[in-house]
Amino acid sequence: MIKLTGITKSFGKHQVLQGIDLKVDKGEVVVILGPSGSGKTTLLRCINYLERPNEGRIAIGDFELDCARAGKKDIHALRGKSAMVFQHYNLFKHKTVLENVMEGLVIVQRMPKETARRRSVEVLEKVGLGEKLDAYPSMLSGGQQQRVGIARALALNPEVILFDEPTSALDPELVGEVLAVIRRIAKEGITMIVVTHEMGFARDVANHVVFMDGGVIVEEGAPKDIFNKPQEERTKQFLKRIMPEPTYSI
Repeated sequence: MIKLTGITKSFGKHQVLQGIDLKVDKGEVVVILGPSGSGKTTLLRCINYLERPNEGRIAIGDFELDCARAGKKDIHALRGKSAMVFQHYNLFKHKTVLENVMEGLVIVQRMPKETARRRSVEVLEKVGLGEKLDAYPSMLSGGQQQRVGIARALALNPEVILFDEPTSALDPELVGEVLAVIRRIAKEGITMIVVTHEMGFARDVANHVVFMDGGVIVEEGAPKDIFNKPQEERTKQFLKRIMPEPTYSI
């Protein structure tokens, strides 16, 4: 479904990604964990080509791209395979909830407006915002705004949805409503890659957990193995620091 091979990314002399190899099967939920600066968000942005990798290959479905040689048509084709949900919503403040979701369908996919409207209403109802179609972002809570962002991604019918710390900008009491929506989406078999610090979500929803540090994948495996029996010392240190009562054994 998704295969990354030898992905590197540098900003000036600073190498952020140092040859990432990762495979994600169709319908899998992969959670990426790691400290700040480990390269998690940069990796997501490279998959969606919001950042251009220096080297490597990206394959999504039946399409494969050589990052060192990719042209505009290749990048456009790759972006059509994925959608991204950002930390800070990135909604158009002057557009309604419905218009925000319709935007990508009409402008990018050139879908007829009435078809785009029906599709947008459908996904907004799915995330529990069917009564907020005419509201503006300023009228919504942070959790509701993030659910609009999720609806916008779903509307595009991508092969994979990329979530970049979707709850990090939310007040604690709003985190649950967003995670509940992501859980429902996961049950539908949509392929997802999620960067998050929500350990409970990672344990409950992920099929596969990846721990990154220093621009490399340090360890990966099933949630029960990563959380209960991590093999790498760096993984153990991270979990000990981020989890109040570590459940893993050393």
